[in-house]
Amino acid sequence: MNSELKQLYQEVILDHNKNPRNYGLLEGYNLLGVGKNPLCGDQYNIYIKFKDNKIIDIKFEGSGCAISKASASLMTTLVMNKTKEEAVKLFEDFQKIITSDINEEYELEKFGKLSVLVGVREFPARVKCAGLAWHTLYSAFENEVASKNENNINFENINSNISKIINVNSSEIIKNIASTE
Repeated sequence: MNSELKQLYQEVILDHNKNPRNYGLLEGYNLLGVGKNPLCGDQYNIYIKFKDNKIIDIKFEGSGCAISKASASLMTTLVMNKTKEEAVKLFEDFQKIITSDINEEYELEKFGKLSVLVGVREFPARVKCAGLAWHTLYSAFENEVASKNENNINFENINSNISKIINVNSSEIIKNIASTE
């Protein structure tokens, strides 16, 4: 990493750590991601208002090192008003650059200020710090799918089971009536 990028890296991380964007509880959220790094104690909740396949608002709460907080702050600014697919693509691209070989070059312009976090790949222990919020965002989308599946009531199966119960009970009732006559 050149010295100019290192300077920018430090400035952006310090700025987003001291003044995180979109920090706090989001009222009326409908997606929640909970992320913890048990090795260092960093933990964040990501609150998302998701409607019509778009992130219409996003905030985060929690505590962690400067890198994890700055990454969460940057992430929330980047995924605002993105579709789920666009946000997941950003997550995948970001993961790719922070876990890649330090000699590999990327078109970092498309990442904007987030590109300053590419420097964490020089410090493998810090990669998890930079990626925590992103994995938490991804898990919120995964939990959305799981909760929809859990909350989807299959009325067809319920109706079929009720019909079987009614038929069995009515058959038994008819048998009982016939046997008493």
